[in-house]
Amino acid sequence: MTTPDELTRAVEATLFAAEEPMSAEAIAAHLAGADVRPALIELAEHYRRRGVRLVERGGRWQFQTAPDLAHLLRREREQVRKLSRAATEVLAIVAYHEPVSRAEIEAIRGVQTSPGTLDVLMEAGWVRVAGRREVPGRPVIYATTPEFLSHFGLASRKDLPGIDELKAAGLLDPVDDAYEDLVTASEADSPEDEAPESALLEKPEESA
Repeated sequence: MTTPDELTRAVEATLFAAEEPMSAEAIAAHLAGADVRPALIELAEHYRRRGVRLVERGGRWQFQTAPDLAHLLRREREQVRKLSRAATEVLAIVAYHEPVSRAEIEAIRGVQTSPGTLDVLMEAGWVRVAGRREVPGRPVIYATTPEFLSHFGLASRKDLPGIDELKAAGLLDPVDDAYEDLVTASEADSPEDEAPESALLEKPEESA
């Protein structure tokens, strides 16, 4: 019989060798269906103060560099990706309302959305096609990705900050009604989810 210590080591080895983040179910499938959650929690605590950490992003587990050491691994200057205001708004809407269709995005924004805006977000790996809505016309619906959660340091969409947090951090101007409406509307529609990541609401100069 596998002991708890042996199982923890097996989980650690499985994740270390994985080419991409793994769900607890996928890890268990490699280990004869064992209950791996206690081992994952133990490993996350073990690595909490080390140079690499075990983190859960969107229900999938992965090792990643400790945030305070990331600069040591950069070989080149980061290329800054600056989203247009349109892309920023669309990303925030998808994060709050997913799954959401293009027509629903346009209804919330009040303006037409260029197909290229969604293409940019999908190329960045933050938005994905999540299927089709079962209504006449069967429109494509969009949702965020685990990469979106990982990039913004979120365990789940419930970690998105609310409108009061954004204002307190100075990320929303008191007179910026358009951005406030995006957050407020989503809080009313989806009380279980809180609101968008601060970086999503950085106001770029360009708009589509």
